[in-house]
Amino acid sequence: MSVLIRNGRVVTAADSTIADVYIEGERVSMIGTSLDVDADVVIDATGKLVLPGAIDPHTHLDMPFGGTVTIDDVTSGQTAAAFGGTTCHIDFCIQGQGQTFAEALAVWHGKREGKAIIDNGFHIAVTDLQNGGTLEELATLPAQGVTSYKLFMAYKGVLQVDDEALFRTMQVASETGALVMVHAENGDAIDVLVKEALAAGNTAPIYHALTRPPEREGEATNRAIQLARIARAPLYVVHVTCKEAVDPIAKARAAGWDVWGETCTQYFFVDQTFLERPDFEGAKFVYSPPARDKSNQDVLWDAVRTDALSAISTDHCAFLWDGQKTMGRDDFSKIPNGGPGLEDRLVMIHEFGVRSGRITLNRMVELLATNPAKLFGLYPRKGTIAPGSDADIVIFDPNRKKTITVARQHSKSDYNLYEGTTVTGDVDVTLVRGTVAVQDGELKVEPGFGQFVKRAKFGEQLL
Repeated sequence: MSVLIRNGRVVTAADSTIADVYIEGERVSMIGTSLDVDADVVIDATGKLVLPGAIDPHTHLDMPFGGTVTIDDVTSGQTAAAFGGTTCHIDFCIQGQGQTFAEALAVWHGKREGKAIIDNGFHIAVTDLQNGGTLEELATLPAQGVTSYKLFMAYKGVLQVDDEALFRTMQVASETGALVMVHAENGDAIDVLVKEALAAGNTAPIYHALTRPPEREGEATNRAIQLARIARAPLYVVHVTCKEAVDPIAKARAAGWDVWGETCTQYFFVDQTFLERPDFEGAKFVYSPPARDKSNQDVLWDAVRTDALSAISTDHCAFLWDGQKTMGRDDFSKIPNGGPGLEDRLVMIHEFGVRSGRITLNRMVELLATNPAKLFGLYPRKGTIAPGSDADIVIFDPNRKKTITVARQHSKSDYNLYEGTTVTGDVDVTLVRGTVAVQDGELKVEPGFGQFVKRAKFGEQLL
């Protein structure tokens, strides 16, 4: 199958030019002006943007958490992704207590087998080095294409690891070519504050935020940076929310240390007051780290503009408000943490980042596609449009208006974080490896089309 995309504005992290893109099989073959070639499929992209497929480096599909399971399985979550212009994502394989890493990966591969719509890889979440996986087994994973280790510094008694496990994992990463990812919050201090709040009868959703103050995130971020520096391991801090965490990352980057950070779409738009909404509606906005004071939104826009933060993910971790979030109606600590958003990242960042003048189109591509590809061993196969790259391409209409609403979304969640928001700019066509996956508002591929991607080691290229 060959595809010719004619006369669109091809935008990469570095360039923007009116051109044709010719695709043969699964990869980009040629880029040029008025290409004289025959193609099985011709798509007229006049007046539209031709973007690299977005890469979401932080998702949770079909994940057990808090006594329930995220509502989106691989098919529904990846369908939402495809409609939102995301063509590849990296999901978290969570090691269960007592599980080896091989056992955990087998479970997560089983979740995607025959169900995948787009391509994906896995991070391994290290939770049990005493009774389950070993450091020796962990060291074998990068050679198997799992090249990132995630550790939680929060969720005491569930996912949290101590500093010894964190540091030893960093040492393994330094030796094996893996990237260390941390959820940076001080889980021990949070546990004390949560118990105190509940003892005082403070059970409403707002106390999820009040028991997780930004100083706890800032302290944990700095601690992780210093430990990674000693271990000589590259570090990626996930879902950064506030100045207290941005500052130590920016300082480390200015010093030339191997430290990167991401934020998530929701932190630009949802602030702490959303958790105060009546009738338990605030539970819709319970995720960790929590939504912060609104002043942090300008801090985050500045951070992604200046590269203090290098990627924007979604941390898509969707639950039903009615039936799952309501498990914590009388106890905020029992509200499943997480929110939807996999489908809305591109349109929200385009509207409020690019159209509002906060970032350029090139920077948007860098934040949503190219940097995630480079950091997580997918570049240059993915994350750009260039001869030889996978033909993961989004044709984006910058003039089409759209109102975001739960009624139109493809996630199974029964609410949307951005309900009622009107944007100008929407996905027209999504191609995954040269195959049209979404067009005319319809899904064009069947479950099982998406492939598992073995990623390159940190700093190496996937060819």
